[in-house]
Amino acid sequence: MDASPTAPPPRRRRVLFLASQPYFQWRGSPIRLGFDVRALAENGYDVDFLTLPIGEDRPVEGVRILRCPNLFFARKIAIGPSPLKLAFDAVMFVEALGMICRRRYDVVHGVEDCGLPAWILSRLARAKAVFEKHSDAGSYKKGLVIRAYRAVERFVMRHADAVIGTGPALVRQVEETGAGTPAFCVSDIPSSLVEPDAAGTAAARAELERAPGEILATYVGSFAVYQGIDLLFASIPVAVAREPRLRFVIVGGTPEEIAERTEQMREAGCAERVSFVGKIPPDKLPCYLAASDLLLSPRIQGLNTPLKLLDYLKVARGIVATDHPANRLILDETTALFAAPEPEAFGAAVAELARDGAKRAALAARCRALVDDRYNFGVFKRGLRDVYARVLGG
Repeated sequence: MDASPTAPPPRRRRVLFLASQPYFQWRGSPIRLGFDVRALAENGYDVDFLTLPIGEDRPVEGVRILRCPNLFFARKIAIGPSPLKLAFDAVMFVEALGMICRRRYDVVHGVEDCGLPAWILSRLARAKAVFEKHSDAGSYKKGLVIRAYRAVERFVMRHADAVIGTGPALVRQVEETGAGTPAFCVSDIPSSLVEPDAAGTAAARAELERAPGEILATYVGSFAVYQGIDLLFASIPVAVAREPRLRFVIVGGTPEEIAERTEQMREAGCAERVSFVGKIPPDKLPCYLAASDLLLSPRIQGLNTPLKLLDYLKVARGIVATDHPANRLILDETTALFAAPEPEAFGAAVAELARDGAKRAALAARCRALVDDRYNFGVFKRGLRDVYARVLGG
């Protein structure tokens, strides 16, 4: 007797993932994009990731990474909405239109300003639309482009099948539209899954420390205004005057930005107390942070969680942070010393924590527990799984 025919395996559901961010590049959103598509692939989806023709090639297992043509000969692109990014969105839309004609997709997932193209494409493809929101448009400089962006963003938040926010404040913005769109908080996680090791940490300390007994205070991030970069450099002379053992380590910045800030520190008389190490690959960053004595978050704008804080929590070091809602999304008095967002207060707080080793140890003790409990790749992957289960009904 012939065996009954075997049913074909179910088709893996397909995701068209759109992001007009430079992938890969050393900053928050591009780092998260890598985790997004990796988590979707590990959750069992076939992922086509369409992005800009800018950035390093960084493959992700199970993900097809595609780049739109560089019609504008761009080598870099600014953070936030801009006419150039809008032009690239149009190019990506045309590319994606061809893709949905050739392949069937179940979900079109758009990040930030790709939210509207993703929504239109999803309706043409009879797929679901997921909009992922990384930032608060109100934190950008005002202008015609930003006003238009905010109007479009509000439309997408009202009409998408689901919205993902990287923090509670961004989810509240969705809820405040009153449209009833399902909104989910899928928090950022540390920028690398690599743990610091003793040998790498010792090597980083040897590189950074210029004299025995120095206290290393490290900042990680871009030199964007919303990061509080002006506040940070204005506070350095205050801190060094109060605690001469301090050495500020600045991770990030372009060569031009570093040159400008080096001159600023020279004019302030404390250039010898500041080390600029440029951009460090995410997988090497944990050792540099673990080699530091305290870590700095001078954020002054925005509603989303600073990604640097998750890297800081992971290595369990004392943190000095401005008393700003973005920092307080995941920090409190058990994990950080807060200061008013002004140079005198922030510099004094850095010097205070530099002098108090017991206080640094007490703050550090709680930091790692937050990562183990809430801010790790396992939790992140489950968060995306739950969003897609709601959208696809299973």
